[in-house]
Amino acid sequence: MEKARPASLASSDSVRVTNPGGSSPFVLTCDHASNFLPAEFGTLGLAAEDLSRHIAWDPGALPVATRMAQALDATLVETRISRLVIDCNRPLDAPDLVPQLSETTAIPGNAGLSEKQRAARIALSWQPFHTTIERIVEERLARGQETRLVSVHSFTPVYKGRDRPWHIGIIHDEDRRLASPLISALKRLAGVTVGINEPYSPADRVYFTLERHARSRGLPCAMIEIRNDEISGETGQRKWADLLTGIFSDLEPEEATRPRSHSVRKSVQSAS
Repeated sequence: MEKARPASLASSDSVRVTNPGGSSPFVLTCDHASNFLPAEFGTLGLAAEDLSRHIAWDPGALPVATRMAQALDATLVETRISRLVIDCNRPLDAPDLVPQLSETTAIPGNAGLSEKQRAARIALSWQPFHTTIERIVEERLARGQETRLVSVHSFTPVYKGRDRPWHIGIIHDEDRRLASPLISALKRLAGVTVGINEPYSPADRVYFTLERHARSRGLPCAMIEIRNDEISGETGQRKWADLLTGIFSDLEPEEATRPRSHSVRKSVQSAS
């Protein structure tokens, strides 16, 4: 669990923006940055060891995203409350917006919530996260600043008993402008196994933040998933942040087939 946090957070503190005036075209998001549970939620009925697992957050993702933001002079938007309270990468009508089961672990404290309790969680974390991203993107577009959205996640090496061989996965939908050159650059790295829409794809309904804020505006976007044993310590976090920073510094989106913007699709499910 993260240290040096207050026992609870107001909605105004549940999202953090690093480098809001960043000059980079990239805006980074870290949707599952923290495993922090405000005091009012207790442990949600979970054992302490469960709160450090991938079901509570994306381990290692925030240090990677933070180092990238610093190196690229990019803006970073992060959640500061665990996905166990509410998953900010899900639409409001998703069955697992407030997950009652993650992988094979039941979450007792999320069972049988009233509409009032559910609304309180939305107001605490989900709404501030998306309102903040929307404000940042709209302000950038209003001043004519080029904007590309990248969401940084991590995934567990074994899920429901199945090994995942990829070191990194790039998730994209039909808009490949950012994903294609990123995948090509990663494939040139020796010893790196790259997943293309692995371990998840938009069909698994894990693309909500990018659909809502990038695809709806016709902006280039991609989702990065790094296997969390690769970034469990500072050495691995630095390695991957620096590799990605080097690639992103030279990255230009492909322009051949620029998809039109589309409305946000309804999504559901899946824990990294």
